[in-house]
Amino acid sequence: MASVLEIVRGISQAVSNIHDGALDENGEPVLIGLKREQEVPITDKRVMDGFSIRLQADKLCLYYNSEITMKEVHAKSFENDVESTMADILKHIKKEYRKSVGESLSLKQDGETDIHIQGMSRVRSWMCAKQVFKVESYESMDPVTAESKDSLEKKFKDWLRDGDEVGAGAKKNQSDSRTAADKTAPEGNLK
Repeated sequence: MASVLEIVRGISQAVSNIHDGALDENGEPVLIGLKREQEVPITDKRVMDGFSIRLQADKLCLYYNSEITMKEVHAKSFENDVESTMADILKHIKKEYRKSVGESLSLKQDGETDIHIQGMSRVRSWMCAKQVFKVESYESMDPVTAESKDSLEKKFKDWLRDGDEVGAGAKKNQSDSRTAADKTAPEGNLK
């Protein structure tokens, strides 16, 4: 089973070649399932879309951004089209993760797809969609629990109570030749 660091490194490697025009190890274009990968006549506008990810504890947030027309927004299949594109992106991430790490990446969607549309003109809009997934590959590892919080709090309180003498391996400062009584006595007026 991979550690958390190995999982994060694997995900990072899986999305390392997401830029437009990226080539795989065989020199072929990397196909993710985005609109920009479709054949576009030279007279047509270039499609602007892409994705990014963010890891938050045991969650992976997938963001998909695209320039769309108002006609596309009002289509009945708009949400399904966006979710289908995001499913293609997720499939690409899992495939690349398996290639780089050698294990499968287990993700479970946590909540619904959140789609925001911002109008740029009467014709064009900017769309940002977000899906959150729980990284189930982390399940075999100890999550951050109240027990670890209590343990940290106990260590902090012990440190406040005992000062720098907490723990069995604390070393005494060899250059300090004062006795315990001298350390507690006030220093007097220093001017």
